[in-house]
Amino acid sequence: MKVYLTAILKAVPSHREEVLALLLQMVEASRKEEACIQYDLHQVNDDENQFIFYEIWKDQAGLDAHNQQSYIVEFGKVAGEKLQEAPQILLMNKLA
Repeated sequence: MKVYLTAILKAVPSHREEVLALLLQMVEASRKEEACIQYDLHQVNDDENQFIFYEIWKDQAGLDAHNQQSYIVEFGKVAGEKLQEAPQILLMNKLA
């Protein structure tokens, strides 16, 4: 069963460019994963420090494998000092 996920991240303004560079690297690497169907990064129009991922994964096992990738783990290690707050992760079911 496919997994739909939205992740909301808010960069500390002084770290915005560094966070954006890391997020773009994550997009490039994640799209190469076998279980990745869609992995899109968005920026909120009225807040340049807020980023939103929209992701679709083939299944939960694929998402679990993604979360163990070195680039995801490494981002998690720096997120505490580079983000305003912990990322908000929304797992969703597609209704229509």
